[in-house]
Parts: sequence; structure tokens; C-alpha cells
Amino acid sequence: MSLIVAEHLSKVYDNDGVKTRALDDATFRIEKGEFVSIMGPSGSGKSTLMQVLGLLDRATDGVYTLEGKDISQFSDDELAILRNKKIGFVFQAFNLLPKTTVYENVELPLLYDDLVMEDNDSRVKAALEAVSMSHRIKYFSNQLSGGEKQRVAIARALVNDPEIIFADEPTGNLDSKSGLQVMRILQNLNEAGRTIILVTHETYTAEHAKRILRMKDGRIVGDERVAARRFASAEHHLLK
Repeated sequence: MSLIVAEHLSKVYDNDGVKTRALDDATFRIEKGEFVSIMGPSGSGKSTLMQVLGLLDRATDGVYTLEGKDISQFSDDELAILRNKKIGFVFQAFNLLPKTTVYENVELPLLYDDLVMEDNDSRVKAALEAVSMSHRIKYFSNQLSGGEKQRVAIARALVNDPEIIFADEPTGNLDSKSGLQVMRILQNLNEAGRTIILVTHETYTAEHAKRILRMKDGRIVGDERVAARRFASAEHHLLK
């Protein structure tokens, strides 16, 4: 059974009678443990697709199945619970709380869980250890560099032990060295068994994944595997 099955997904936004088709008949599968880039220029529909797959929005048409479950059958509250347990998000803008410690930022998703977890402390520390940020645990988020903020954001995405991590332009606000560190963390997480779905407009970032879905005008126009030589080229580009 595929982890994600998208069948003819479409998303139409209606603004005062003006309809915009942001997603158009997208059909594909993603298996557990894959590292997939969704790549395309601005306005291609890649962020809309991520929002639908990440349970932040609903498709207008088509069927989205996650772990064999038809998402359309879930209420908004049920989707919120499923999203918190199964999915972690990493965004370009980091979305950390200001004047709040690294520890508190990473702990935040655990506070939305109905069950009081006795091991919250160990889970937060393990997530920070996974991104090599344990030494900043008592720092405030506004004391961190951009690369450090993104690593904390990844730790926050990890703390609930999600099945899937969505990364939306995770290197967009970073210098090349910090960007490469973030991509290597995502690759390490994938090698440990996580499913990673990366949204980007940059070819050299997309090629750190093992598969690229290319989008244009809301449609999937390409689906290809990434060759090892292209991955090496992507590493070289980020190091320049």
C-alpha cells in the first residue's frame, strides 16, 4: 500500500467570482521512505499541492488517500489530530516564536497533544540532538543564526515522530553553507526511514532528493529519478 495516493487532484480558488485553478488533475503515488522534491516556478501550484498533501487545505476535486484512508471522509478536527500525529512541517520563514527558548519552540507541538506525555523532555532533547542543536537548548530563538533557526524548526517537526516531513523552500533564507547543512539533515532523516517531501523552485536543491515531481500551471509535467551524478552536482553548487 502506497503512503500517499493522489488521483486527479484539483484545487480551485474563488475570489469574488474569479476562479483560479491552482492545482489541475494531479495524479501520482509516494511510497513510504521516499525523498521527493516538488519543483516548479512561482505560481506553478507546488505550495498548493503541499498544503493539500499536508492536510492544511482540501482539494476541490479528486481523491487523496493517506495510508489507505480517504482524507475527504475526515472532519476538520480529525484532520488536525491526524496532521499533528503524522506530519511535520518546515517552512522558509522558520516560524519560530520570538523571545522563546529553543526548548520551548521544539516542545510546542507536544502541548497540542491530548495525552500528557511523560517523556516530553526526552523527546525534545532527542529531536535537538538529531539536528546538532543541543548546545543551544537554552538560547532564545532571536539569538540564533538563520541556519540554526532552521535546524530548530526541523527539530520541532521531528518531535512528534511524524511519518512525513514537508519542507517548503527550507533553504530559501539561508546562505549556501547553512543551506547545505539543512539539506544533509533532511537526507539523514530520509536514510533513517522518514518520508521527506521538499517544495522548491531551485534545481540544485531539488536534486538532493531521490525523485522530482515537476509542476507547471498547476499540473504535474514530469516525474523523474535523480541520478547520483546530479546529486553530486547539487552538493557542489551549494558549496560554491
